[in-house]
Amino acid sequence: MIDSHAVDAVSARGALSAALLNRLRFDDPIHTGSIADGRSADLVELAADALTASSGIATDDDLQITLFLLYACAYGSLDWIDPAWEWNPELLAVRRGIEREFERELRRDVAVGAVSPADAESIAAALFELTAPNPGPSLARYIAKHATLDQVREFVIQRSIYTLREADPHSWAIPRLTGRAKVALVEIQSDEYGGGRPERMHAEIFARTMRGLGLDAHYGGYLDRVPAVTLASQNAMSMFGLNRSLIGAIVGHLAAFEMTSSLPNRSYAEGVRRLGFGDDVAEYFDEHVEADAVHEQIAARDLAGGLGEDHPELIEDIFFGAGACLMLDDRAAEHVRAAFEAGESSLRPGGDDA
Repeated sequence: MIDSHAVDAVSARGALSAALLNRLRFDDPIHTGSIADGRSADLVELAADALTASSGIATDDDLQITLFLLYACAYGSLDWIDPAWEWNPELLAVRRGIEREFERELRRDVAVGAVSPADAESIAAALFELTAPNPGPSLARYIAKHATLDQVREFVIQRSIYTLREADPHSWAIPRLTGRAKVALVEIQSDEYGGGRPERMHAEIFARTMRGLGLDAHYGGYLDRVPAVTLASQNAMSMFGLNRSLIGAIVGHLAAFEMTSSLPNRSYAEGVRRLGFGDDVAEYFDEHVEADAVHEQIAARDLAGGLGEDHPELIEDIFFGAGACLMLDDRAAEHVRAAFEAGESSLRPGGDDA
């Protein structure tokens, strides 16, 4: 059984994250540098050094945990972080520096291709083509047919970094949209947040799945165990959502996210039931088989299609966001599947995995 971690148990993964954690835990967010014992290192300089030394931002544990913690200042997802850190100029400078390089790397690695015509149906058709299922090996098929109980628990831990805060990264886009794209996003998000019923929030349903599998459902309880490849997927969502200049990317990301959800969740539900669990544990996956089959139509035609038709200058970024979603999620899923097939853990070392 995989040990859970306290909600605020976060370890450094390098010099930059070590300095940031010291700042968040011990310094005064209003008067930065008030601690006079050497803990207040120059974060901007450390970030520049980390970026220079990194061979790939999306797989760099130090940079990804740093970016995750900086975004947590805005979300409030880790309640031990003082809210006053959200607008601290030094932390914002560090975040922006990492974001610029992360975005540059993603744009380098994501092939957008020819720009779709500026009408909703053409954009939707191109998105459906981009997100068509791949017939090759997949994590979803492995979970359905082969995964052990501990592997399913690991898979759920990996998913928890996003899913215990499900929908939040994409909701940053609501005040930045107008017209039919805004209406479409609110319609999708209303379902994600339970349609007015707290117990039906998808994050809460997922928490019940975690508890049913014997896991800690507190947000961040397993943060130390989650590798950079998983954090990068979450951090890209946050970067797209929190930067108004990337409104097209967050819309494209959500479209691809919804359009690739229904079929895998059917497989995840199959795997959970194969291991002897009932509807209470499979409920989260069952919910997404039906809900996301509806959401994908709204996301492709009304959200992404509507935004692109009204703002043709955003079409390229819509497809960039969709491509980044597919690439990062595929990398994370392949990391997990490869580890499972090799009989290894997909998590970072720590605790007892047996």
